[in-house]
Amino acid sequence: MTQNLRDYLENNFTIPLRDPVWHHIYFTPGLLLVTRTPQFQQLSRIKQLGPSYLVYPGATHTRFNHSMGVFYLARRILQKLLTSPRCPHFTLEGGKAFLTAALVHDLGHFPFTHSLKELPLKEHEVLTAEMVLSEPLARVIKEEVGTEPRKVAAIVDSDIESTDWEVHFFRHILSGPLDPDKLDYLTRDAYFCGVPYGTQDIDYILSRIQPAPSGGIALEEQGISGLEHLLFSKYLMYRSVYWHRTVRLATGMIKKALHLGLGQGSIEPSELYHLDDETFYSSLTSKKGVPAFRLIEDVQKGILFGLAGETAFDPKNPHHQRLTKMAERSWAESQLRKKIQTLLQIPLEEHDLVLDIPEAVSFEIQMPILNKKGDEITYPGTKTVFTPRVVEDFTQTLRIIRLAMPQRIVDMYSKIRGPIDLGSEIEELAFPVNLG
Repeated sequence: MTQNLRDYLENNFTIPLRDPVWHHIYFTPGLLLVTRTPQFQQLSRIKQLGPSYLVYPGATHTRFNHSMGVFYLARRILQKLLTSPRCPHFTLEGGKAFLTAALVHDLGHFPFTHSLKELPLKEHEVLTAEMVLSEPLARVIKEEVGTEPRKVAAIVDSDIESTDWEVHFFRHILSGPLDPDKLDYLTRDAYFCGVPYGTQDIDYILSRIQPAPSGGIALEEQGISGLEHLLFSKYLMYRSVYWHRTVRLATGMIKKALHLGLGQGSIEPSELYHLDDETFYSSLTSKKGVPAFRLIEDVQKGILFGLAGETAFDPKNPHHQRLTKMAERSWAESQLRKKIQTLLQIPLEEHDLVLDIPEAVSFEIQMPILNKKGDEITYPGTKTVFTPRVVEDFTQTLRIIRLAMPQRIVDMYSKIRGPIDLGSEIEELAFPVNLG
């Protein structure tokens, strides 16, 4: 079985497509047809980094590009694993399912995905699995690629129950500490943003991977420097790109509008599924009776809220912890809004104030490592500077609570009271015992 898969990987990928990051990406005729389906083509209309182009004008690359890159790296990972004497006996169908899953893994992604986190929506993996099991994609996967759509869906969506050992093995590869998704997006995002932080030594990293006895991939101990580079790159990309202040303000505005729209019943969750950037903007800004949706239109025009105040997130502060919950954050926003409008003697709308708190970042340091004896150990158990304490410090420095309002309101407040001491304002909030 493994030999059949090895022959397939060596001989059937004959159609090249050009990519600015990985250069030639080779497809089989069947897998190329997957990219021609309407579901996959829609990815070409979803920016990979949402509003990051407001800061980095080159960041207009799409999830289509990224998905092709993940597929390219998945094939390289699979080829490397097949050279190992420790490699399990993969079936041809299983290998095809894994490569297809890598290619389609983002089909269910929302536009401006970080703006939609915390909202009561289906996970994008669930939406992807639904699309894989629907026509016309299911037929193309079964008849043209030659694998089972349900196996592909189960690799993408871990909530789908499966007793297939290959499904569980490939899940660990597609979503893990050293997955092809991360290897592509860090490198690709850095390339299009014009920053050096995310570039990885992919050839070296892939030369040091082995099948992990526990499933998925392990890294030889000699390759730890490559993993350390990846972890530090992720930190720098979050610090400089993904959570850049302007990007956070834009995504915070969109999230606020959607939260209010969903809470007021102006939109249903299902209306946010299967949209691209343009249909997202047009479908929501056309709802003229929803004042909060003006925020979405403003982001589209590049008109952003001003920064009124910020403070470092302290995970040990109970007030800060309560703000991580959407309902409690909304209550805090209402209290701050009432206080500010009383001081300024002007009315403020519910959507005129946004508190933004980045979610905790996972640095996924539980990577299986193979020592020189071939035994599996955990990454923190090796000689590395990325100890759990260091990773915790990295995460904490990235999380900043920000208060944003229309710039005219920020200017008015500043003239009367100066900068807002957000840390003190949060401490003065008298949170109710239970806000749901």
